[in-house]
Amino acid sequence: MTADRPLFPALASKQEAEGGAVLAPRFGADGTITCVTLDADTAEVLMVGHMNAEALALTIETGEGWYWSRSRGELWHKGATSGNVQKVVDLRIDCDQDAVVMTVRVDGHGATCHTGRVSCFYRSVPLGQKAADGPVRLVDVGGERRFDPKDVYGKG
Repeated sequence: MTADRPLFPALASKQEAEGGAVLAPRFGADGTITCVTLDADTAEVLMVGHMNAEALALTIETGEGWYWSRSRGELWHKGATSGNVQKVVDLRIDCDQDAVVMTVRVDGHGATCHTGRVSCFYRSVPLGQKAADGPVRLVDVGGERRFDPKDVYGKG
């Protein structure tokens, strides 16, 4: 936000949000909206992140993926450290403007996850398990790592 005006306007009505031609994101109580990020070539879900107004504005302006890191409490340019920068191909907002879907191509190693995998969704939850019977097990379906996190981030 600038001192004199917000980055995005507030719309006066539901009809403007759902049918208008002005981007007016409805950020949640924490100041963010959810962003689902897809691979432009495979449509695979790469990650789910959050954007505040500044991250969304920078994504639109630069054509690269920017997020708000809730865990670190800071703006985050995806790939700034790893080289796996997300180049935006398409950015869509949902009907009530409280979530976005971003389609990207990833530079660098072609991996989005900090674990070195292409996608952050590299584990599957087999259905039919009963949580009351003990821990629900996960199955790794993500394939090999594209990079070693220790080499890129200095930690595992």
